[in-house]
Amino acid sequence: MSMGDLKSGAAFRAGFVAMLPLWLGVAPFAAAYAVTARAGGLSVLETMLMSLTVFAGSAQVSAAGLFGQGAGAVGVLGTTLLLNVRHVLYGLSLGRELPMTGWRRVVAAQFLTDEAYGIVLASGVRRFAFLLGAELSLYVVWNVCTLLGALAGAWVPDPERLGVGFVFPLAFLGLLLPLLRSRMTVLVAVVAGGAALALSRVLPGGLTTLLASVGAALLGALLVTRGRA
Repeated sequence: MSMGDLKSGAAFRAGFVAMLPLWLGVAPFAAAYAVTARAGGLSVLETMLMSLTVFAGSAQVSAAGLFGQGAGAVGVLGTTLLLNVRHVLYGLSLGRELPMTGWRRVVAAQFLTDEAYGIVLASGVRRFAFLLGAELSLYVVWNVCTLLGALAGAWVPDPERLGVGFVFPLAFLGLLLPLLRSRMTVLVAVVAGGAALALSRVLPGGLTTLLASVGAALLGALLVTRGRA
């Protein structure tokens, strides 16, 4: 085994372990998705296949609800696409921070989540093995809890009643704070948050995130360009 293999293994484990605190929030929502999917008429196998192949929490929950309402394929695909369009921005950002080629790009894109993206940026580790470890960490817990939820059915409690909804906002706030190293980054973060809050009152979540992110990126680019002038 080469030194490169050893370093890659250590980076993978570090990424996997870095996601463990977020399991508390992911687990009940994965189970709740499974219950929603089963109530919408999906079999246990179909419920699992969606988690194994799609692996996108908000999109899966929305799709499961739409299935239950008898929505057509176009409506389901359109909704899930809108919810996940923010991943295009994640991919563009990661492509600059973490150069990848060939099969690594495909794998990273398939398992990419909000949490994995945030952990990579906040950690400062720019290795594909670390990213993959973070991605697969959530993939494992999401699919295990999907299976448990699909089998347990109505016995799974509502995640909101468990009070775990606070995990994700706090986790992302914790990831954001170390990145606020200058007045410019603070300004961009505040503008992005304010824009997202305002847009969320009139637009769906996926489009809100996309527009606020693009606007913040343009503002940051403008401030950097002026600073260099």
